[in-house]
Amino acid sequence: MAPLRLVIEDGQFRDANGKHVLLRGINVAGDAKFPSQPDVPSHVADDFFDGDNVKFHGRPFRKEDAHIHFSRLKRFGYNTIRYIFTWEAIEAAGPGLYDEEWIQHTIDVLRIAKEYGFYIFMDPHQDVWSRYCGGSGAPMWTVYACGLNPQSFAATEAAIVHNTYPEPEKFPKMIWSTNYYRLAAATIFTFFFGGRDFAPKCIINGMNIQDYLQGHFMGACGHLAKRIHEAGDIENDIVFGWESLNEPNRGMIGHVDLSVIPNEQKLKKGTCPTLWQSMLTGSGRACEVDSWDMGGLGPYKVGRVLIDPHGEMAWLPSDYDDSRYGWKRDPGWKLGECVWAQHGVWDPSKDVLLKKNYFEKHPKTGETLEYHKFTNTYFMEFYRYYRDTIRSVHKDAIMLCQPPVLEIPPSIKGTEDDDPKMVYAPHYYDGITLMTKKWNRTWNVDVFGVLRGRYLHPAFAIKIGETAIRNSFKEQLAAIKKEGKDYMGNHPCVLTEFGIPYDMDDKYAYKTGDYSSQSAAMDANHFAVEGSMMEGYSLWLYAATNDHERGDLWNGEDLSIYSGDDQSLPISALPRDQSTSSLLKTATSASASRQEVEDETTVTPGNLKRTLTNPSISSTQSSRNPELTNAPGYRAAEAYVRPAPISTNGTVINYGFDLKTCTFTLNIEGANAQSDDTATIIFLPEYHFPKEQCTVVVSSGKWEISTDDEEQAWVQKLRWWHGEGKQNVRVTGIVRPHNALPGTAEEAGYLEQCQQSYGLDLNSCNIM
Repeated sequence: MAPLRLVIEDGQFRDANGKHVLLRGINVAGDAKFPSQPDVPSHVADDFFDGDNVKFHGRPFRKEDAHIHFSRLKRFGYNTIRYIFTWEAIEAAGPGLYDEEWIQHTIDVLRIAKEYGFYIFMDPHQDVWSRYCGGSGAPMWTVYACGLNPQSFAATEAAIVHNTYPEPEKFPKMIWSTNYYRLAAATIFTFFFGGRDFAPKCIINGMNIQDYLQGHFMGACGHLAKRIHEAGDIENDIVFGWESLNEPNRGMIGHVDLSVIPNEQKLKKGTCPTLWQSMLTGSGRACEVDSWDMGGLGPYKVGRVLIDPHGEMAWLPSDYDDSRYGWKRDPGWKLGECVWAQHGVWDPSKDVLLKKNYFEKHPKTGETLEYHKFTNTYFMEFYRYYRDTIRSVHKDAIMLCQPPVLEIPPSIKGTEDDDPKMVYAPHYYDGITLMTKKWNRTWNVDVFGVLRGRYLHPAFAIKIGETAIRNSFKEQLAAIKKEGKDYMGNHPCVLTEFGIPYDMDDKYAYKTGDYSSQSAAMDANHFAVEGSMMEGYSLWLYAATNDHERGDLWNGEDLSIYSGDDQSLPISALPRDQSTSSLLKTATSASASRQEVEDETTVTPGNLKRTLTNPSISSTQSSRNPELTNAPGYRAAEAYVRPAPISTNGTVINYGFDLKTCTFTLNIEGANAQSDDTATIIFLPEYHFPKEQCTVVVSSGKWEISTDDEEQAWVQKLRWWHGEGKQNVRVTGIVRPHNALPGTAEEAGYLEQCQQSYGLDLNSCNIM
């Protein structure tokens, strides 16, 4: 049996030669969230509710285009892909009806990715359950199975859905994420994780709705794993692991009082009903609810708004024909009525809340179900089911465990669940930048520290100045990683999502070509990931169909590092000039020179200096908007196309790239080996480090810089043969003008600026 390409040893990834591997990854691709037939991105209303007949064929992109995308990502320096797929793509037509054409397309695309040497893990992606609840993920029939009518969500505000929003162009930024606290998603997630305990009357095909939903989810993922296994050349060779359900949510489980907004509901934007008010509006009642907006340091109340469904209900009518999907609903589960009223939570005859704390405690044990208890019980029960389903097919699968976002991970250290082939897979976003779509160099907040109660007052969590902000990001990620080790055991920590919005400042960069804000935000995030020594990451996002008008074509988001309206790295079918091959050199502080190669196969100074504008790589003309004479180019590529270790002969102690000085450093604990297979290999992008203009200093051994296409894309690498013990390398490239980095503005007076610009009362930490 051939050795595995990737294994875990002592909390680190190792390749078949025993070298330490850091997973530098990207999410591929955002286009997988919505169908191709019909092509229904989130702003399109036509055919939206024809959910039984949607196809995801050709997602995330056509097989014919796969080489373009994978070669581009390889040249960007990525060695890992978080492969996005949805349950809906597998089983949209109905329970147990799998789309084999989509599955075969997935296998074909994975085979092409194999040619590029990627490490891939599969991500069963969801956001607020499904497209019909305002996100992505589950098939439409799962909503009907839960007794809900998605066509009434707009009137009742059981979910805010872009496709049915009255004015799609004015869909509020990031409001989709508030759907977790509205009736539809909150109900379905409660069913999915705790239906047996909290909705015992919800029986379908003789089983509780929890078992029905989880059973079909496991069946769909297990079937895909089985088909990948049967393909014979993908499992382990390219797909090394499977992540658990993306961003799981507990629904109503653990809510102390349904009549108030819970403390953990940090995001409040637009209408913000309590769950009790959501139950009322979901049953056709009119309710006046609080309305909120986002300020610099978080949400603030702006007034009251009337939600009046005019009698329309979010629940299926009593005469709904269940034979459509072939299931049989138990007579004790009545359609046409709120399921929570049927369980005694409220009295619809008087509109009185009877059990405001119905979900607070486990109905059998009486334990209070705060978030950590939910994670250790309901979530872990689901995770074990998923792990065992995948491992029944993919025996060697590395499992990436993703508990609820920013919550304390499960307490499994030293237990049977402390799996040697497990990875902790948290997410982290700079929420202020994400919500405001601005890079604020002035101040930011240690959100993770606030969540963990590390400050006597939230005002102490404010970080002033860009240097402090960058360090705060790093410290937050280091704390997240430490939590994983403390609670789960010695497992690799892979940050499977982080990213920045590209449409900052009302799309200023798209009008001017100035990507300084995006570059600064992207560099700050990478600085944090590198400095916290995560064992890997996957940046959100790569979207093949991104454009300036609609972004990622999903809920107004625009986080893709690639856009069709920007100049992408050109691809050339011509062979690279063989004169670029380097000569082996001994350890010195000098680098050999060569003539510049004017080809279009990678990020080179030759193909960039013609289009460079300060501070980002830009083109003089947009491919889709030629009338824009100063249109953007490579979308702040200087900040994400950055050097990184590919594999090291020994353990990485620390590494990092200083974009301001264009300096890469790597410190390792070297192992004893001096062969070609055991050289430490570093991705060295030519844009920052043109071979004739960079300086390499090593602690011992010999090194070479060469460019090859051994993985189907021309990539420049530094190979370094070194001795045992502590070793280091320092590479300095071209220092370019860059006004997006810390230290370029005075930090004095920033507190006063906060108060003036954002209406921030720093004494009370409230928005004025």
